[in-house]
Amino acid sequence: MIRYALICDGSHEFEAWFRNSEDFDIQSGAGLVECPHCASVDVRKAIMAPAIAKGGSQPAADPQRMMLEMAGKIRSHIAETFDYVGDKFATEARAMHAGSKPEKPIYGETTPEESKALQDEGVPCSPLPDPLVPLQAKKLN
Repeated sequence: MIRYALICDGSHEFEAWFRNSEDFDIQSGAGLVECPHCASVDVRKAIMAPAIAKGGSQPAADPQRMMLEMAGKIRSHIAETFDYVGDKFATEARAMHAGSKPEKPIYGETTPEESKALQDEGVPCSPLPDPLVPLQAKKLN
């Protein structure tokens, strides 16, 4: 696994893990690497310093375990701090984007077609991969 520092055309910086350099190239070329801040798929590698191990022998980190731990932290964060809106996600996101409802972090369900329509309309949203969908949902008040 390799971690890249990335930057989108909106100058948002973020990091992502890939199996190897070729995977980044393939996924990026197919528009699958997306900025978590603005959903732009115009993403490139940023300049970064190599990670150099300090003296001593340390066991190699297990990338799969690290990714699952991070996914668990993300799941917990979403379940604890976002409001679950169920199948009303598209309606709620549009209302907040239009200013008719106050903005707040939400998550819920929508079809891939509806998600694409939201992105085409400029509504900031991003699908969560199945491993990142929170286990327990907070109900909308």
